[in-house]
Amino acid sequence: MKALLPVFCRPLGYFVIALALFLPILMLMMGRVNDTNLLFYKECSKLLMMVGALMILFALTKDESRETEQVRCHATRNAMFLTVLFILGGMLYRLMKGDIASVDTSSFLIFLILNVLCLEFGIKKATIDRLFKRNGR
Repeated sequence: MKALLPVFCRPLGYFVIALALFLPILMLMMGRVNDTNLLFYKECSKLLMMVGALMILFALTKDESRETEQVRCHATRNAMFLTVLFILGGMLYRLMKGDIASVDTSSFLIFLILNVLCLEFGIKKATIDRLFKRNGR
């Protein structure tokens, strides 16, 4: 999976995710959020988080190589598996609870966040493996 965005989009993606997490709280403290626009702010936060996660996933790393592309592919595979497990667990919980009214609408966001976590873990693991190979251990 090739990177599509320049290197500076990676930290910018983290900034966008942090903004999406804290902006609704700040808007609430300033009195901008009320019952009529709560859904709007909730959906905007989710959209900002998705954009930030996509920026992180598709940004080049400083030492981009074929190995980084493989790490991206493995991270996507692992994230798909973990997302299916998470959604299945939520479905089973709602089934046991007998809740027919609530629906999980943030599956794609969950997938993207899990993908970013798997990607970061994979990149750090590859860096450590490369250090150990270079030192001959």
